[in-house]
Amino acid sequence: MTAGGAITRQAPGKLFVVGEYAVLEPGHPAILVAVDRHVSVTVSAADGAEVVIESDLCPGEARLRRGDGGLAGIGAGDGERAPDRLGHAVSAIDVVDGLLAGRGRHAPPIRVSITSRLHRDGTKFGLGSSGAVTVATVTAVAAYYGMELSPEARFRLALLATARRDPRSSGGDLAASVWGGWIAYRAPDRAAVLAMARREGIERTLRAPWPGFALRRLPPPRGLALEVGWTGEPASTSSLAGRLETGEWWGSAAHRDFLERSDACVHASVRALERGDDDELLHRIRGARRMLADLDDAVRLGLFTTRLTALCDAAEAVGGAAKPSGAGGGDCGIAFLDAAAAERAPRLRKRWAAAGVLPMPIHIQQTTGSAA
Repeated sequence: MTAGGAITRQAPGKLFVVGEYAVLEPGHPAILVAVDRHVSVTVSAADGAEVVIESDLCPGEARLRRGDGGLAGIGAGDGERAPDRLGHAVSAIDVVDGLLAGRGRHAPPIRVSITSRLHRDGTKFGLGSSGAVTVATVTAVAAYYGMELSPEARFRLALLATARRDPRSSGGDLAASVWGGWIAYRAPDRAAVLAMARREGIERTLRAPWPGFALRRLPPPRGLALEVGWTGEPASTSSLAGRLETGEWWGSAAHRDFLERSDACVHASVRALERGDDDELLHRIRGARRMLADLDDAVRLGLFTTRLTALCDAAEAVGGAAKPSGAGGGDCGIAFLDAAAAERAPRLRKRWAAAGVLPMPIHIQQTTGSAA
């Protein structure tokens, strides 16, 4: 266990390329990329409280105590919950504490300091901030406790922490944050994993097979440039996913058709990446946009805002392929441009700016660790 010295770890944000929404169901694939914007978490010794959390996502600091029910606030409202914006960090600390306790060790007082480049003045860009916070917190706290974890162990702990808060979350953002680069990802059955953790404990759950989970690295496109635009409109992935799952569409024939179309799009995109066929990948990106538009027409979630539609149309006008990245309803859109279209990237950014879309200087984060 670390004595005195602070430890800092980082985790990158993510972008969905294809497969969002379908990936919410166990075993259905998506393609994601990690981006070169990070969350940093520093863990050091704490005085006066068992756990102190401070974050540039939330003013002030939260002072917490450990108990049988996990971390709870201390002070004027004894037992009060930590601010909701710190919930992902709190859950991450709880899970790592549970792993440590399962190994017969006691967690020391810690101060956890979080800084993020995945937001502006508290407004998230839609780059997987919550997932990056969770992965960076799990990694930094475990390292401070003297536990250097494999990439898969970090992912599994982060997914346990996330699923405790929102079992609908696919975990794709966590996988991108852990492994970096381009990945194909299939979500495990989160309900089964949580039940396993309650029944068998965290240690055994880290080592057991997870139904539905799969991950593989993918090569990047050979000659495509990535452009990212931020709409300035924050969206709630959990809210949109929740509305989708509670509607009549979920479980219908149209739902099953969407899953088949999404899976086919992801599989074809994987083949295009592995063959280095950039033209085919652009074709699949355009198909993914149409598929999300059909979903939006069917369920009226508002996935395509005025700015997201303008973002996509502007990219098509210069010869690129574009779509929302993630849940839609705001946040970010992505565009891929081949060599000819890339020469017109300044024109694309100008069109985006005129439509209220902020071009963002974002690149792909390199791969880290070994594949699952």
